[in-house]
Amino acid sequence: MTPDAPSNKVLGVVGLGSMGLGAAVSALRKGVATIGLDTRAEARERFRAEGGRTAESLAELGAQCDAVVVLVVNATQTEEVLFGADGLASTLRPGSVAICSATVDPSLPPLWQQRLAQRDLWLIDAPVSGGAAKAASGQMTVMASGAPQAFDAAGALLDAIAGKVYRLGDRPGIGSTVKMVNQHLAGVHIATACEAMALGMRAGADPRALYEVICNSAGMSWMFQNRVPHILEGDYTPLSAVNIFVKDLGIVLDAARKLSFPLPLAAAAHQLYLATAAAGHGAEDDSAVIKFYAELARIELPKGVNKP
Repeated sequence: MTPDAPSNKVLGVVGLGSMGLGAAVSALRKGVATIGLDTRAEARERFRAEGGRTAESLAELGAQCDAVVVLVVNATQTEEVLFGADGLASTLRPGSVAICSATVDPSLPPLWQQRLAQRDLWLIDAPVSGGAAKAASGQMTVMASGAPQAFDAAGALLDAIAGKVYRLGDRPGIGSTVKMVNQHLAGVHIATACEAMALGMRAGADPRALYEVICNSAGMSWMFQNRVPHILEGDYTPLSAVNIFVKDLGIVLDAARKLSFPLPLAAAAHQLYLATAAAGHGAEDDSAVIKFYAELARIELPKGVNKP
């Protein structure tokens, strides 16, 4: 066990997708006993190949863990993991912690904490960012909030999966609020990157030269630098799908509506993701938003190994 590893603590990870698998493997590397759970047999096998243990059910997982990271797709799946049949609310030992990391409406984590508190359980609202590569290297960012008692019980386990854990407040919901703002920016930046690249190609610019120049100019953003290579390679294998931003910008807009706060840029970007999904590209990488413009303006996009 490494010197900074939490002793005698067991971490569970529900959802062994690109982010969850990275989190679980990172914890293993830090010397944390980690158990994974996923509905897909191939995902469980990938984690076992990394030296991890897997459980066959939530009941089996919850009975063995001091804290469980829930890295599923959305709020509905999170609630099922927490409160469904044999969910964590009924299987975790008193004093244990559910670490909820899906991007959700910020109004939900406080309600989940209230329900878990009835069973002497804690919740850390802990959405994550950084993508699959940073998750795999243990460098993803966690935007966390929750009671001090929750961090006392599971803070070291949370540190084991991330490069940076921001403790943003003493109540669940604050972490999800910060993640919501992050997704507002990320969604708009990706849509803008696709629009800008389509404009340049329509006007006759070489796309690879355009990418290189922008990456060394004031117009560059992290999302531009990260997503445009997918376009240049013609590879729309979903690292983060169009449908994710249909969901996430929907969360942003719903929250803003409750606050009577206008978000014209987020609304326009949301329509672009919806249009791209409606055209049949919802399950592709979010950089496939450029296909909306390509079809509209008859732009020929770079071809690659993956041409859905």
